[in-house]
Amino acid sequence: MPNKERLARWLIAGPPWLYLLLLFVAPTLIMVAASFGWPGAEGGLAPLMLSDAQGLHFDLTLDNYTDLAATTLYAWLFLKSLAYAVVVTLCCLILAYPLALTIARSPKRWRNALLLLVILPFWSNFLVRIYAWMIILGPQAGLSRLVNGVLAWLHLEPVSLLFSPFAVLVGLVYVHLPFMVLPLYANLEKHDPALLDAARDLGATPWQCFWQITFPLSRPGVIAGAILVFIPALGAFAVPDILGGASGIMIGNVIKMQFLEARDWPFGSALSIVMTILVLALTAAAAWAARRAGGRIYA
Repeated sequence: MPNKERLARWLIAGPPWLYLLLLFVAPTLIMVAASFGWPGAEGGLAPLMLSDAQGLHFDLTLDNYTDLAATTLYAWLFLKSLAYAVVVTLCCLILAYPLALTIARSPKRWRNALLLLVILPFWSNFLVRIYAWMIILGPQAGLSRLVNGVLAWLHLEPVSLLFSPFAVLVGLVYVHLPFMVLPLYANLEKHDPALLDAARDLGATPWQCFWQITFPLSRPGVIAGAILVFIPALGAFAVPDILGGASGIMIGNVIKMQFLEARDWPFGSALSIVMTILVLALTAAAAWAARRAGGRIYA
């Protein structure tokens, strides 16, 4: 019987583990190894092992990391991307929380339809949706004319909404907003309404009910949504490339250029490894802070 249980456990857990090993762990290890290599003569990656009179030996270098640390440009791009990711996460939280709360407290017969509207953008191609924002934010679009008309009335210089940091923020918030709504809804939908009824019976105002009951209970959903938004926003490259132009470049664009244009795979791998370490460190710090905050609230 124990052997059958063990076999059943492996049959259930084996495919996900195999998936992670083949499509996450193995590529990550390859990228780590490539970050210590040399670029090939025509780009790409030179062999990591050489054969000469002394036999086989590794041909590795730390130059990619020393070059990365030698200039402040990449540190500035990391900080810029981090700032974008933080602002996008906060904007998504501000926009998603009332929406998720409205869906969670709506009649059950309407919830599925409202959730369908949230995930409906996923039914169309990602690039098509981003190019649509080029039309919305273009210089001849109604939004640009309205904004510049107001600025002209205030005797201010006109601005370009497209190919600006504003366009990058709008595009990133638009793309990642559903990833904040869904975990928040999954959490808020499970709240017991009796807690709010009891608080109101004790004289709590709606604002007190929210800050002392609803928001603390929804903190796991907030953290999950923040992680789902922050991590992909930090490494985004398609939205800044299309909507931001030269002014919206982020670290993801630099990594993409190293692989596809400069064909310096080792340096691109080093950038990717540093960004991965940064994301893991920030995620661990957020998890630690969340545990401390949860202990203070529920102790």
